[in-house]
Amino acid sequence: MDSDETWTSDEYGKSHEGRVGVLLADGTAPDAVYFDSSSGTFGSTVRHWSVYDGSAHPKRPRAHVLRAECACGWTGESHPVDWETASDLPFREHGAQTAGRCLGDWDQHTIAVAATTIPVPAELEALLENVTAAIEDLAKDSPTAAVKAARTLEIIAQRTAYWPAREAAAENPEKAAAELGLNAEETRRLLARFGGFSPYH
Repeated sequence: MDSDETWTSDEYGKSHEGRVGVLLADGTAPDAVYFDSSSGTFGSTVRHWSVYDGSAHPKRPRAHVLRAECACGWTGESHPVDWETASDLPFREHGAQTAGRCLGDWDQHTIAVAATTIPVPAELEALLENVTAAIEDLAKDSPTAAVKAARTLEIIAQRTAYWPAREAAAENPEKAAAELGLNAEETRRLLARFGGFSPYH
């Protein structure tokens, strides 16, 4: 098991999954750290940034910088780890602010990704926002009615996206991926779901 903390957005999911990456003083990325279980019969590998604190048991290299990393290959600015003022605080505590900067960098990355995607017409965008607000207000009075409204939107989405999804998959799936801001696999799955076909064809 590889334990790590990652970030995803509703819009881009695994295509732009982010995390805090670690670089050592020599500029290399460390391997995951292996922890034995108490019974010794199995263990787990961990690559959460906080385990790279220079401890000897198990042996862990010390982080030199933290930076945001994204599944798409993007990396953010390197933020040096301040070991001078760490005192006796565990790395998870004294490094939290630095890790938070990485999250902020990744947030800005997803905003930049959004700017490259195909825009939804402003009138439709406003309509969708109004519908969202209306359903949220409805939920305060009747949760069931709100669920019914959301279910209606789900049906509308499936009905209206059926042929567009098939056309996008047949014409130029790479172009569709770029316009949606998704990787090839996630685009294939999305188009298959709306188009009612297998993503493996």
